[in-house]
Amino acid sequence: MTPTTPRRITLLGATGSIGDSTLEIVDRHPDRFTVVGLAAGANVDKAEQLVARYRPHTIAMGNPDAAKQLKDRLGSGDTRVLSGPDGVAEVAALSVDLVICGIVGAAGLGSTFAAVEAGNTIALANKESMVLAGALLVESAHKHQARILPIDSEHSAIFQCLQSSRPGDLDHIILTASGGPFRTTAKADLERVTTAQASRHPNWDMGAKITVDSATMMNKGLEVIEARWLFDLPVEQIKVLVHPQSIVHSMVVFKDGAVLAQLGVPSMQPPIAYAMAYPHRIDLAVPPPDFARLATLSFEAPDTDRFPCLALAFEAIRVGGSLPAVLNAANEIAVAAFLDERIGFMDIPRTIETILAAHTPRCDATLDDLLQIDQWARTRAGETVQQLAC
Repeated sequence: MTPTTPRRITLLGATGSIGDSTLEIVDRHPDRFTVVGLAAGANVDKAEQLVARYRPHTIAMGNPDAAKQLKDRLGSGDTRVLSGPDGVAEVAALSVDLVICGIVGAAGLGSTFAAVEAGNTIALANKESMVLAGALLVESAHKHQARILPIDSEHSAIFQCLQSSRPGDLDHIILTASGGPFRTTAKADLERVTTAQASRHPNWDMGAKITVDSATMMNKGLEVIEARWLFDLPVEQIKVLVHPQSIVHSMVVFKDGAVLAQLGVPSMQPPIAYAMAYPHRIDLAVPPPDFARLATLSFEAPDTDRFPCLALAFEAIRVGGSLPAVLNAANEIAVAAFLDERIGFMDIPRTIETILAAHTPRCDATLDDLLQIDQWARTRAGETVQQLAC
C-alpha cells in the first residue's frame, strides 16, 4: 500500500547538489512530497527561486547577511525567514515526516542534532556529523526515538541489502570506491595534480569538496567511520574495495558466504528517493545499468601508499574517541586550501597526518568538547597549511 497523504519534508542544504537532487524527486512526485522547511547558506538568488517554487513554511539562511537580503526581497510573504546557525537548527526541528540533512561539512552538525533531538526521522547525507560525533548522535537518536536513514549511495546500498537479514547473520560489509580520477596515476605524479584535475570525477557529479575527497580517497575513509556508527559495526567488519565502474554501490557478506550487492548507475537520486519514500520505492527517470554494454565489473584492493587518507581514516576510527573529529577538521581545512590553490594535492594527507599526531585522543568528550577540539584542529591545520604554502 502506498501513502495517500504527501510526506512533509524539510531540506537542509537546499541550494547544494543534494538539494538539487532532492527537489528533482519532489518535482517528479508532487503528490507524494511537500516542502515545509528549507535551509541554505548564502545563495540568496537560488533561495528566492526555491521559495517562489515550493512555498515553504520557513526558510533559514546560515549567513545572516543573506538572510536579511532574502527577507527584504520576500517582503511580507507567507514564508518565515530565519537567520544564522540558530535559525537553521530551528528549521531542522520543525515537526515533519522527514528531514534531509544535506549541509556539507561540520557546519551541518548542529542542525543534524537539532533534527534528531526533535524526534524527527532524518535522511543523512552529511557524513561529517557521524564522523565528528557519531557515538553521541546515535545515542541521541535512541534517546529521542529518532530514526537515521542513510543517503550516501554506499550506505544506502548496505541498508537495502540488510533489509531481509536477521541480527547475527552478518559477517562483514564491503564499501566500494571508484578510485577517483587518479586511480592509475603514479605516486610521484600525484605531487603535480592540479585543482582542476582533482575536481573532475570520472563517474559522479558532486560538489567540489566531496569530489576532492573522492580523489584523495578520504571520502571513502569518512564513509568507513560513518558505517561504523550507522550499522553498529567494529572496524574489523568494514572493508573497502575499489570498483572503477561505480555500478556496485556496496556489498554485504553473510556468515554462510552469501553476498548481496546493490547495483545501479552512478546517480544520487535513487538513494535519496529510497530514504524519502522508505519503505516504498518510487519511479525515477534513472535507467538501470546496461549490463551488456558494461560487459565487465572489476574490483581491486585500495592502494593506501598512494592514497594515505584512507589509511589515516581507518587509524582514526580504530583509535576512536576524538580522533575522527580531528581527522575531519584537518581534512576540511586542507581541502579548502587545495581548492584555493595554496597547497598541493599530496599536502592534504600531510596536513591531516601532522594534526592527528599532535592530538591526544579523548574517549570521554562531550559534544561541546568535540566542538572545541574541532576548532583546535582547524586552527592547527591552518597553521600547517601556511607553512606548506611558504
